[in-house]
Amino acid sequence: MDPRDRSPLKHFVVAKKKINDVFEQLLGYVQEGSEFVKDTCQNDSLEQIAEKAQLEEIEAYTGKLAVIKEVLARRHMKVAFFGRTSNGKSTVINAMLRDRVLPSGIGHTTNCFLSVEGTDEDKAYLKTEGSEEEKSIKTVNQLAHALHMDESLDAGCLVKVFWPKTKCALLRDDLVLMDSPGTDVTTQLDSWIDKFCLDADVFVLVANSESTLMNTEKHFFHKVNERLSKPNIFILNNRWDASASEPEYMEDVRKQHMDRCVNFLVEELKVVDKEQAPNHIFFVSAKEVLNSRMQRAQGMPETGGALAEGFQDRLKEFQSFERTFEECISQSAVKTKFEQHTIRAKQITESVKDIMDQIHIAAAEKRVASLEEREYLMDRLEFVRNQLNLLIEDIKKKIKIVTEQVEKQVSNAMAEEICRLSVLIDEFHTDFHPSPHVLKIYKSELLNHVEKGMGKNLAFRCSDAVNASVQSSQKDMIECLQPLLPPTVQSQIDMLIPYRKFDLSYDLNCATLCADFQENIEFQFSLGWTALVSRFLGPANAKRALMLIDQNLQLSATTPTGGAVAEAAPPRAPVTQGQSQAVMTQEEIMMSMAANLASLTSRTSMSVVIVGGVVWRTIGWRVIALSMSLYGLLYLYERLTWTTKAKERALKKQFVDYATEKLQMIVSFTSSNCSHQVQQEIASTFARLCQQVDITQRELESEISRLTTKIQELEKVQTHSKALRHKATELEKQLENFTSQYLQPQN
Repeated sequence: MDPRDRSPLKHFVVAKKKINDVFEQLLGYVQEGSEFVKDTCQNDSLEQIAEKAQLEEIEAYTGKLAVIKEVLARRHMKVAFFGRTSNGKSTVINAMLRDRVLPSGIGHTTNCFLSVEGTDEDKAYLKTEGSEEEKSIKTVNQLAHALHMDESLDAGCLVKVFWPKTKCALLRDDLVLMDSPGTDVTTQLDSWIDKFCLDADVFVLVANSESTLMNTEKHFFHKVNERLSKPNIFILNNRWDASASEPEYMEDVRKQHMDRCVNFLVEELKVVDKEQAPNHIFFVSAKEVLNSRMQRAQGMPETGGALAEGFQDRLKEFQSFERTFEECISQSAVKTKFEQHTIRAKQITESVKDIMDQIHIAAAEKRVASLEEREYLMDRLEFVRNQLNLLIEDIKKKIKIVTEQVEKQVSNAMAEEICRLSVLIDEFHTDFHPSPHVLKIYKSELLNHVEKGMGKNLAFRCSDAVNASVQSSQKDMIECLQPLLPPTVQSQIDMLIPYRKFDLSYDLNCATLCADFQENIEFQFSLGWTALVSRFLGPANAKRALMLIDQNLQLSATTPTGGAVAEAAPPRAPVTQGQSQAVMTQEEIMMSMAANLASLTSRTSMSVVIVGGVVWRTIGWRVIALSMSLYGLLYLYERLTWTTKAKERALKKQFVDYATEKLQMIVSFTSSNCSHQVQQEIASTFARLCQQVDITQRELESEISRLTTKIQELEKVQTHSKALRHKATELEKQLENFTSQYLQPQN
C-alpha cells in the first residue's frame, strides 16, 4: 500500500464528505419543511397556524442551503507558494507532485499564477482564465514561462493545470497547489491577495538559503496577515544543499536563518508562538528531491546521480515538511472551509426547529380549542334534540287542549246564535211579493243575510278569544323553542315568525244547506180542518193524515152505503205498509184514529141528521147560530188580514223553523272545522319553529363535522411538525458530532 493512502489529507476528504451528506439531509429537511409550512399556510381551515413570514423565512433558507451545498461541493484545500523570483517555488511544487509539471529554471521563470489540481481524466490539460477550452499541458511553458510570454496574460492572471490523480496521490485528496510570480516583480500585491490568497489554507514562503529573508517577501506577508487572521505560514529555506560545500558553517547559518525566520513569524507576524515556530521552518533542496523522485519513478535508485553530502537528511526534512504541511492544511482547511458553514447550518436548523415548535404549539392550542368547541357543540346538539322531543309532545297536548276549547266555544256560540235566529231573520228587510220570481230573489238575499249575520255574530262572540288563545299558544311555543336557536336567529325570531291576527272562517254555506226550503204562504184558517189536524197530529203527521182522508172520501163517493164501513179498513193497509219504516208506533195509532174519524164522515146522511138533531135538542139553535156566526166572523177576519206582510211573516217563521233544524245539524261540523283551523294555525307556527330548530341542528352537525375535519388536520400538522422537529434534533446531533470531530482541537 502506498503510504500516501494514509495521508492526513484524507481527514479533509472525509470531513468534506460528511459535511456534504449533512447539508444534503439539511437541504431535504428544509425543503420538506418549506412544503409543510406552505401547505399549512394555504389551508384556509388552519388559519394562524403557520404565518407567511415563516414560509418566506424557510424558503429563503432553502435557497441559501442550495448555494452553500454547491459551494461545499467545489471546496478544496489550497496552498499558495510565494517568494522572490528564482527561489524555487515551482521546483518545490514539482517535487511534491513528483514530476516536472510547472516550468522551472534559472532567472524569472513563472510569469503568472498557476494552480495545479487533480482530475479524474487520464490526460492532463489546462484552462486559461475566462475560458473553458481545454488546452494541452505542453503549452504551459508557452503560457506561463517568462521567456515565452503570452501577450494575453499578465502577472495577475491564472492558468489552471489539471493533472491526472492517477499520476499523483497528493492531488487525490482535493488539494490545489498554486504557484505565483516572484513578489519582487510587481507592486500589485493587494490585488493578488484579494484574488488568490483569501481562500488559501496554507502559505508557503520559499526563501533562498543562500541569501536571507528580504523586505519584499516580508512586506507581502505583512499584507496577507492584515487581510487574514493568523494565516498558516511555512517557510522553506530552499537550496540548502549549498551548505554542503561549507560544512563548518552549516550549523551557524542554519541557526541564523532559524532565528530570523522565527522572529519573522513570532515577533513580526505573530501567527504562531515561539515554541511552535520551529515546526514551521524547514531547510530543504527541492531540486534534489525532485530529481531523486523522478529517478525512482523511472526505476532508478533515489541516490543516483551527483548529490551533495547530507542528501538523506534534506530528503527527510522535505518529507517532514510534507507531513507537517498535510496535517496543518487538513486541519486548517476543515476549519476554514467548513466551520462557518457548519455554524450557519446550526443556525438554520435551530431556526427551522423553532418554526416547527411554533407551528406545533399553535396547532396544539388550536386542537384543544377545537376539541372544547366540538364538545360544547355536541352537548348543545344533544340538548336541542332532547328538548325538541320533549317540547313536541308537550306542544301536541297544548294544541289538543286549545282546539278542544275552541271547538266547545264555537259550538256554544253557534247554539246560542241558532236560538237567536228569529231575531236575525226579523232584522232582514227587503221588498217582498208572493210571485215566484220575487220569492226566489227574496229567499236568496235572506240566505246571504243569515250567512253574513251568523258569521259576524260568531266572529264577535269567538274571534277575539280564539285569536288571543292562538297568539298565547304561539308565544308559549316561541318562548319554549327560542332557547334552542342560535343567538343570531333568536334576535330575528320576530321577523322569521311574525305575529299576525288569526281570524276564524265560519263557512256555514247556508245557500246549499237550505237549498230545498219550500215555503207555504197560502191562506189557512186557524180553525179549519187542516189546521186542527196539524195542531193535533203535528205538521208532518197531519199531512199524511189529510192525504189519507182525501183517499177515503174519494172511495166513499164510488162505493155503496152499506159497504162503506166494511170497506173503510182496507185503505189503511197501503198507508201502514208504506210508512212502516219511517213512522213511530205513536204515529201509527194517531193515523188509525184519523182513519176512523174520516170513516165517520162517510156515513149516510141519516147519521148526520141524527147527530144534528141530538145537538139541536141539547144546546139549542141560538147557541149554534152564535157559534157559527163567530166562526164565520173569525174566518172573515183572518181572510182579510192575510196580506203580503202576513205572508212574509209566515215565510220567515217557516224559514226559522227550517233553518234551525238544518243549522243544528252542522253545529258539530262547524265547530270541528274551526278547531281544525286553529290547529292548523298553531301547527303551522310550530312547524316553522321546528324548521328553524332543524336548520340549527343541521348547522350544528355541519360545524361539528367541520371541527372534526379540522381536528384531524391539526393532528396531522402536530404529527408532521413533531417529526420535522425530531429530524432537526438529529441534524443538530450530526452537526455537533462533526464539530467535535473535525472543528474542535483534539487533545
